Amino acid sequence: MIQQYRSLFNREFSPEKHQEFIQDIIKDFNYLPTFRIAESPFFISKNLKNQLIEGTNQVVEFIKSPEFKKNTQRALDLNTEVPNEDSHTQFLAVDFGICEENGEILPKLIEVQGFPSVFNFQQNLYEKFKKHYPFLEGLSPYFNGLNSKSYLEKLREVILNGHDSKNVILLEIEPEKQNTKIDFYYCSRDISIPTICVTDIIKKGKKLYYKDKEGLEIQIHRIYNRVIFDELDLRTDLKLDFDFKDDLEIEWAGHPNWFFRISKYILPYLKGPYFIDSTLLSELESIPEDLENYVLKPLFSFSGSGVIFHVKKSDIEAVKEKDLYILQKKVNYTPILQAPDAKVKAEVRMLLVWPEKDAEPTFMANLVRLSRGEMIGVKFNKDKDWVGGTIGLFEN
Repeated sequence: MIQQYRSLFNREFSPEKHQEFIQDIIKDFNYLPTFRIAESPFFISKNLKNQLIEGTNQVVEFIKSPEFKKNTQRALDLNTEVPNEDSHTQFLAVDFGICEENGEILPKLIEVQGFPSVFNFQQNLYEKFKKHYPFLEGLSPYFNGLNSKSYLEKLREVILNGHDSKNVILLEIEPEKQNTKIDFYYCSRDISIPTICVTDIIKKGKKLYYKDKEGLEIQIHRIYNRVIFDELDLRTDLKLDFDFKDDLEIEWAGHPNWFFRISKYILPYLKGPYFIDSTLLSELESIPEDLENYVLKPLFSFSGSGVIFHVKKSDIEAVKEKDLYILQKKVNYTPILQAPDAKVKAEVRMLLVWPEKDAEPTFMANLVRLSRGEMIGVKFNKDKDWVGGTIGLFEN
């Protein structure tokens, strides 16, 4: 997309250099991430950057609308409503496929989540790219004039909200088994908060506690929530001392309700050039004849689970809870990033934070996923190179 840097990077690249890059990530915690890290950043032109910002701002304006909570209450009724919801989400992840429409490059909204992403890993990934490819110093993944220092300061603000870091925890289900574990490692190092499993939480009245490395019980004032409820619901083997539905004396950095409110549930509401035609199955008047042009998606799944790419009429008819699925038009991802042998597809996740006191969210950075497969995702890209997670870089 920025030809000067694309050509320079490809000339500088070698498989051996990429292995040195990966080894540098491994040595930070003696750990190799379980997801694939792509060979190259995605160099984003000013025009595409402006389109991504414009599309994201349109999503934000919808979320800020006075009717938003009313329009999305059904999403909570269908799932788990947690008490003490705050006035707005504190995290936004807005995913755009880089597509082609009428011969022009155009980002199309694929998904939006009111949930944290790998904020800490992305910052460190950028630093690794600069270290191994020094000519990237002139580019940045950040918005609004942020740099590595101010980015981390803003991230600390939204996660800690002024609390002592020992009283703030990152909460997850068996964090040591999660694909995003590398992000937890960087978060614990850079924000200085412990990562705690849901089964290690101690409840006393309305207060929650965890045990530190010395075995002392520490009260939790704020939870940086990374728990996905559909995973929690499946883990009937887990024994928790508390329930998310309890009325607790804690703050949430990422209140769980926003995972449901800001999800695929809102896609049918969004109209415009950056958005894809999406219909709730319960509101589908008739099944389209050209189902090869559609994808069937559950509203509240994570990491692409449950998506049916080659939809049949019987798939739609088999859905019992039609409030929980959308039928969405397929989009034409265009191969755009030039790898040594061919072009690959890209999806850009815009990362925003929204501290309680702020009137507007702050654009922070981004995550990019590269794909050679039919869809973005691990199972469509097995045994391929120049695919996986990376970062988008802009000209300053």
